[in-house]
Amino acid sequence: MAGNVVNLNRFRKKKQREQKAKQAEINRIRHGRTQAEKDRERVERERAARAIDGKRLEHGPDDESVSSPDDGADPTT
Repeated sequence: MAGNVVNLNRFRKKKQREQKAKQAEINRIRHGRTQAEKDRERVERERAARAIDGKRLEHGPDDESVSSPDDGADPTT
């Protein structure tokens, strides 16, 4: 009537080894890139930032495309 005896220490250590292996795989993916891959990603991020900045619709105080009422134009004509 006795069941199988399970060594809990062995089970716990096996589970810890599996978790460490899984974390190591994640770290290899995250940090194991070549310098060329890192540079390519940096250039792509900078290009995207420039594209977004180029599409901004802000009008500053020295923007000449906005006409003001005191620009000398005759409003009656």
